[in-house]
Amino acid sequence: MLSHRTTGVDIRADKWTAVAGHQRILERMKPARAATRRFLPTSPFKPPPPSPAADRFAPQDQVTHDKYGLGRVITVEDDTAVVVDFGTQQVRIVTPCAKLTKL
Repeated sequence: MLSHRTTGVDIRADKWTAVAGHQRILERMKPARAATRRFLPTSPFKPPPPSPAADRFAPQDQVTHDKYGLGRVITVEDDTAVVVDFGTQQVRIVTPCAKLTKL
């Protein structure tokens, strides 16, 4: 029979396999998403403020974007997206977009 010292490499290899297998499991798991809290009518606290209405864009509206800068709306696609001309490029942006503000 082999001694403990001679089998040390095999033991480490088994541990490495176990660790590698554990890492594969962790990579497959997705992070848990935080659920929005619902307001209970019997709560002594005030209800959360209603979310602000999304900006409605029209062609020729002047807008600003945090990444692209100042631009002008070219087309509006059924209130789902807008195409904006930023001078150097035209970008299709899905609405509502927190980074896009109407001026």
